[in-house]
Amino acid sequence: MSVQPEQLNVTTLGPRQLKSPLPMSTLVGDGVANFVPDDMRILLNPEFQAGEFPTGPSLGTRAQDTRAQDVLAFELAGPRESIFFDPARTRAAIVTCGGLCPGMNNVIRSLVFELEHNYGIDEILGIRYGYQGLNPNQGKAPRKLTADGVDPIHHFGGTILGTSRGPQAPTTVVDTLQREKIDILFCIGGDGTQRGAHKIAAEIAQRDLPIAIVGIPKTIDNDIKYCWRTFGFVTAVAEAEKAIDRAHVEAKAVRGGIGLVKLMGREAGFITAAAALASGETNFALIPEVPFELQGPDGFLAKLQRRMERRDHAVVVVAEGAGQHLLTSPEETHDASGNRQLADIGPFLKQQIGKHFAAQSMPVKVIYFDPSYHIRSVPAGAADSLFCDQLARQAAHAAMAGKTDLLIGLWFNQLTHVPLAISTGVSKRLSSESQLWNAVLSLTGQERGGW
Repeated sequence: MSVQPEQLNVTTLGPRQLKSPLPMSTLVGDGVANFVPDDMRILLNPEFQAGEFPTGPSLGTRAQDTRAQDVLAFELAGPRESIFFDPARTRAAIVTCGGLCPGMNNVIRSLVFELEHNYGIDEILGIRYGYQGLNPNQGKAPRKLTADGVDPIHHFGGTILGTSRGPQAPTTVVDTLQREKIDILFCIGGDGTQRGAHKIAAEIAQRDLPIAIVGIPKTIDNDIKYCWRTFGFVTAVAEAEKAIDRAHVEAKAVRGGIGLVKLMGREAGFITAAAALASGETNFALIPEVPFELQGPDGFLAKLQRRMERRDHAVVVVAEGAGQHLLTSPEETHDASGNRQLADIGPFLKQQIGKHFAAQSMPVKVIYFDPSYHIRSVPAGAADSLFCDQLARQAAHAAMAGKTDLLIGLWFNQLTHVPLAISTGVSKRLSSESQLWNAVLSLTGQERGGW
């Protein structure tokens, strides 16, 4: 999808006329942390070949000068020197939606800490059970959140607020926001959640209301557009690595052992690829982005047979969305979040492997692992805990500055403001030309028939 410079502009609710209460500076080198200027940017694509850009201070692209406003770049996240909302009169709310993910409680905690301790906001509400909590006919009443109340929650998996799938009518949601006098809504969730947040922001804009909507991207699939990494991904990969290692132990312990591990990854194979590399024990990695065939001399089963003839054990890791074209399934259906319902590739592969080797009179033992829900319900590891804290605090800064209809993204190791309009509805995919996938192929040798 091509992007125009104006699509990267962030919506603001109006002029910022209040001085930030944060004890920060505008001077570099004075030993005090700095506010971020509103015109600070991160290039969408910083890669270029030598000679493409002109020398000198002017910005350019493809060997020609261009105005700064024409450069494709994201707005840098961070605290602003002036803010839109008066903390003494501001009421914020936090909602968690979709499937569980390591770090959801961490984000809640850091949001409350930043809003209460640093901005001085006393009124923070936790919306119960996802967007349902913003529909008075379906949800439970919100709960008041305080720094003392959320202090220990980062040690636990899941979300203290509860979650649910599926949207609510934007008109109903905005009616609730008005009735509850909520000025800021933080939406923690994946692509479906952020699509809902964008629709809520659009309804707010239509009514010309001063309510900010800020998203924090959450999914272990790591498939949010214009966000290098979503929180929870690293922890999920670490847990998936353990499952692959255990499958390897089991496979080597018996004659003809085949460890088969199914991981989450509905449309994207990032968890499978990253966990396969982290473990180093994977012989076949199957992902949704790279179709594979079962039969024939170059099919998966023939390659697996050659591997077993050589080494007498193997480890296969498959993403849940891989190989869907191989399964006979009823007419395509979708869940409450709009996600395509998948046929179960794991048991199918186990059955097909058993049938193939039986036909070859080669005894094998397939040991099947499905750690899907386990890897998403554990507490966040150290790296994700740090990342969650950073995302939450930048979301608080963006909201207090009156920025809306955006999510906080990670881009070239910098946190940015990403307009929801360009980030939602077009999920990120693992490119078969990427270094990540090439590394997987180098590890497994699966394109060469298996080791």
